[in-house]
Amino acid sequence: MKFFKTFLASILGTILGILLLILILFGVIVSSSSEAEPYVRSNTVLTFDISGDIPARVSPDPFEELFNPTAGPRVSLQSLKRNLEKAAADDNIEGVWITTNLVTASWANLETAYNYIQKFRESGKFVYFNTDDIGMNEKAYYLASAADSVFTPPETNFEFDGFVTQFSFYSGFFDKIGLEPEIVRVGEYKSAVEPFMNEEASPESREQTREILDGANNQFVNAMTARTGKSAEEINEMMNSAPVNRLQFAKDNGLIDEFAYPNEIEQHIKNRLGLEEDDELQTINFARYSRVTGSSAGLEDPDTSDKIAVIYTSGMITPSFDDSPFGQSSGITAKGVKRQIDSALDDDDVKAIVFHINSGGGAPSTSDLIWNMLREASEKKPVIASMGSVAASGGYYIAIGADRVLASQNSITGSIGIFSLLFNTQELYNDKLGIQFENMKTHEYADLYDFTRPFTDAERNIVEQNVERGYESFLQVVAESRGMTRDEVHELAQGRVYTGERAAELGLIDEVGDVDRAIEVAAEMAEIEEYNLDIYPKRKDIFETLFSSANTRIYNWTQSFLPEPIRQNSNDIRHLMNQPAGQNWMLLPVEIDVN
Repeated sequence: MKFFKTFLASILGTILGILLLILILFGVIVSSSSEAEPYVRSNTVLTFDISGDIPARVSPDPFEELFNPTAGPRVSLQSLKRNLEKAAADDNIEGVWITTNLVTASWANLETAYNYIQKFRESGKFVYFNTDDIGMNEKAYYLASAADSVFTPPETNFEFDGFVTQFSFYSGFFDKIGLEPEIVRVGEYKSAVEPFMNEEASPESREQTREILDGANNQFVNAMTARTGKSAEEINEMMNSAPVNRLQFAKDNGLIDEFAYPNEIEQHIKNRLGLEEDDELQTINFARYSRVTGSSAGLEDPDTSDKIAVIYTSGMITPSFDDSPFGQSSGITAKGVKRQIDSALDDDDVKAIVFHINSGGGAPSTSDLIWNMLREASEKKPVIASMGSVAASGGYYIAIGADRVLASQNSITGSIGIFSLLFNTQELYNDKLGIQFENMKTHEYADLYDFTRPFTDAERNIVEQNVERGYESFLQVVAESRGMTRDEVHELAQGRVYTGERAAELGLIDEVGDVDRAIEVAAEMAEIEEYNLDIYPKRKDIFETLFSSANTRIYNWTQSFLPEPIRQNSNDIRHLMNQPAGQNWMLLPVEIDVN
């Protein structure tokens, strides 16, 4: 009895300790979130770094803020726009100093960020860009080219040699381990399954990828002509030259303005502001300035209760998640979308909805549910779909449920097609591992999706018919939504990927424009001139954040051990393997990126 009393007391003490720890964490986070608004002194320069990805939106993470306060929030398009708008209006902010190196953002998001920087310069305040010992790739320099001046150290890296995209193929690997993909697809351009079945890209895959590659190059070259005054032909010739001593080459051709260390750039800024050499340069970083209110900066908030809801969605479209006790922290599900749409519809002050999509697709069943949600919502309030970096296949499917569809010039969209991907493990188990199987069944097709043997002819015919039916359904939905015939859609479909600009020419979307233009269209359709933005999803509570953050960190740590090409594709592959057998897919090629 004494043992059990001690044991129970220990358990109770542990539980109380955990609860106390959670309460302390909660109190610290609440207190840190209520810190006083920063005071901005006169002659202050806003400073921040841009590297890696630039997502459309980053949800605040109080767990990260608590345990890594120096990291600050990642720069997103949403936060970049807001801080630059405030800085343009703020009499105490004289300019912006941005440090950049290797940027990996999509070309659609880069275009929006570039436009925000250009818009800020209209205020008459300066924008300086510089880099560090890592140096700039083309994506980083694309953003820097929007600045007044670009500085680099005299010894660093500078990429200016064009763009490349890489295909990955696993058929040789599958042959070695005894794994045979069972693939059924509709559409010659539906290249999502090519990595599993080919040893090289098909002509159709090369054709559509070339269009995307050329779109990125044109976007970059146009920015270079705007900065240097050189023709597009001259810029392309420069990029074709041998990349020897590229840094001096960049300075000689007007791509960068001066070799300078950070202390020398600081002196340039002091001279511009009329400060003495010994005077301290007042700066405020991105994280601190994010806590400055618009009214304090001099922005006037609209005097209205009218709102436009902007719902951000990102990730693979799937029917189920099991990554954490509170659900997956990324991805698009019907339940998650319904929560956001219902919340926006229930708010009488919300006059229109902008549904922002960043997804290469996923499950047809989930895509169809979300498409119908948007269509139903559009009967109550205007709904505008805004395509981010990518809204293709299932991502395109859900977008066309809206009243109007917009995409950026280099958004990746289209990919109207469907496929089924299964793996025959017979050789792997029988020959490689020595494992044998024997089935007993009650009906003919009870073991239709048995992975331990190949399809029979009859079974393959069944899968092909199901995939064909899914494709025809996709065509009918597009035809109904876009005012086309089935045959007209089929000519544009077959899994082919398009840029946003090309999709607009073909009638697959309504207009080329980013999320800001989508918001303007929403206001026009709602017939309102002044409005506030209501952003979804809302900030997570402490418990959701605690569990999802820990889960994400463990997953990212395990992913770090994988080779880069496999790591890039592993998340989508993991979702594919976790879904029920026989699930068809509306999915973009696993990875399309132009670097």
